[in-house]
Amino acid sequence: MSELLWEPSEAQRQTSVIASYMAFLQREGLGTFEHYDELWRWSVTDLENFWRSIWRFYDLGSPVPAAVLSDKTMPGCTWFPGAKLNYAEQAFRRGHSGNKDPLGDRPAVISVSQTRGPVEMSWVELADAVARVRAGLLGLGVQQGDRVAAYLPNIAETIVAFLATAGIGALWSSCPPEFGPKSVLERFSQLEPKVLLTVDGYRYGEKGVDRTAEVAAIRGGLDSLEVTVTLPYLSDSVLAGSIAWESLLSSGTAPETVPVPFDHPLYVLFSSGTTRRPKAIVHGHGGIVVEHLKALGLQSNMTAADRFFWFSTTGWMMWNFLVSGLLVGATVVCFDGDPGYPDLLALWSMAQDLEVSYFGTSAPYLMACKRKGIHPGRDLDLSKLRAVGSTGAPLPAEGYRWVYSEVGDSLQLASVSGGTDVCTPFVGASPLHPVRAGLIPCRYLGAAVEAYSPEGRSLIGEVGELVITQPMPSMPLGLWDDPDGSRYRAPYYAAFPGVWHHGDWITVFADGSCEITGRSDATLNRGGVRIGTGELYAVVESIEQVDDSLVLHLEDDHGGPGQIVLFVALSAGTELDDALAQRIRHELSSQLSPRHVPDVIRAVARVPRTLSGKKLEVPIKRILMGAQADKVASPDSLLDPESLAPFVSMAQARAGGDGEGSAQ
Repeated sequence: MSELLWEPSEAQRQTSVIASYMAFLQREGLGTFEHYDELWRWSVTDLENFWRSIWRFYDLGSPVPAAVLSDKTMPGCTWFPGAKLNYAEQAFRRGHSGNKDPLGDRPAVISVSQTRGPVEMSWVELADAVARVRAGLLGLGVQQGDRVAAYLPNIAETIVAFLATAGIGALWSSCPPEFGPKSVLERFSQLEPKVLLTVDGYRYGEKGVDRTAEVAAIRGGLDSLEVTVTLPYLSDSVLAGSIAWESLLSSGTAPETVPVPFDHPLYVLFSSGTTRRPKAIVHGHGGIVVEHLKALGLQSNMTAADRFFWFSTTGWMMWNFLVSGLLVGATVVCFDGDPGYPDLLALWSMAQDLEVSYFGTSAPYLMACKRKGIHPGRDLDLSKLRAVGSTGAPLPAEGYRWVYSEVGDSLQLASVSGGTDVCTPFVGASPLHPVRAGLIPCRYLGAAVEAYSPEGRSLIGEVGELVITQPMPSMPLGLWDDPDGSRYRAPYYAAFPGVWHHGDWITVFADGSCEITGRSDATLNRGGVRIGTGELYAVVESIEQVDDSLVLHLEDDHGGPGQIVLFVALSAGTELDDALAQRIRHELSSQLSPRHVPDVIRAVARVPRTLSGKKLEVPIKRILMGAQADKVASPDSLLDPESLAPFVSMAQARAGGDGEGSAQ
């Protein structure tokens, strides 16, 4: 059993939101559950009563629909047929319900930016701004079903615009201004938006980044565009041919939010686009509302007492998840800028100053903090912090230990995993579970997660394909412009018909805890022994000289063992000499598997990652196998576009046969 790092007290268990929910189930005659595992099993077998209970527990305001699920067939099931609601209306139900609400003056959104000073909006101010922008959009001709595209950073106005769009019943989609025109047009051109909301530029740390040329290119590439609205951000200017953000606020109040069917489209999220044209994934109002209430309320124990932060840009699903903190009445804290400026204590200092109670980030960020040797808990007052969330990549055991050693030993570390495809985690933490190093404590309620063998057999204690065997309300309504559903079915349902195939390696243990060890399409398979890449990274990156790593298995066309290539980004002043290479090989052989010791170890300046922090395993493998870089990895989708260059050079050398691929 993995090392125990934290467990909730009995008082914490009894006062949690999930404990109140279990008491509610007992009062309603739906069952008495002594343990989380019993509750989870009920939630994934009695889907109708479980999801109806979420509707009732959170009092979504309209009558509880008689029908919950048309049938359980995946894909194609219909949730809550005939029911109507609106995400925007639900966003105000638990935080602010009118000007008479005594809590209306407390903060709803706190926006921190390196481009300008902080912005704080109370629930009353947020409701007023949303109503005004909704009226402004209606005045521009935006109607239900139209698309509003946002080239905006993670700031308060972006949340306002999203809620205003949702209130009309129009569709929202956003890209951060870090994206270049090619990446933006690959996404927005699929949707044919009527309105573009944009900034003129932004600051990243000390650097001002003008985006006027990029905005012009985006506008020129969107034939459907009727209006562009500029939010002056880097300067006070409004882009030529556009209208000012302030003009949207001048229209007065607007009609109430429009109730829409449960499965009415809310927003379109895009896959990373690192391997092919980004998939336009359509999510619905109702599915997102009930799923995020469950995920944030029951699993994350979040209430109106919380200040909720998750570091994200507007191009990652964690931005959508962050905004849904409003659904449970929490104060949402958003940040725009360089998280490492002036140093890696910056976000922790912000958490101190704003009394953040739930601090969400990525596993790579936590590991970077560990490598830099910072001490947030020692150097700052983080006494208000009760939880740290981690996602984006598997967090190794060393990352868990660093959080408890250097951030706080009384908080809960919540390592979660899910995806843009479902816009939620489906494995993670709960207020009832202890935290053990390297393990994800549980499968989320309503998420029938299992590990499958290649034959479709459920595995316990063995690595398998992560699948979901029962439908979830936040599964996509479909992909945009996919009338026969073929593009939607192909990635998710081809491997195991009728079962959602997610594409990760997972081990589910007998107690319900989990371990995710990387993408199954980037697995290492040497001599019939498979391991997930995350297992190898945990070993390699525990070596103090290694800041980051990337491993690939380049298969042999003739059925041979192929070549395992390990790339390492080393700490400043470190060289990849024979001693370090031998140490890496020894650690992998002794801790992991002699079969998976790399044939080649090469040093690179940095490992290519997407803007959400994911390593580009499959795209880099394809580049080294001969694919054109611009066909498999869009530079605009990367944290550092220049990080591709060494791999392109290696691919050219491999093709030329000059020995560049030989082992270190």
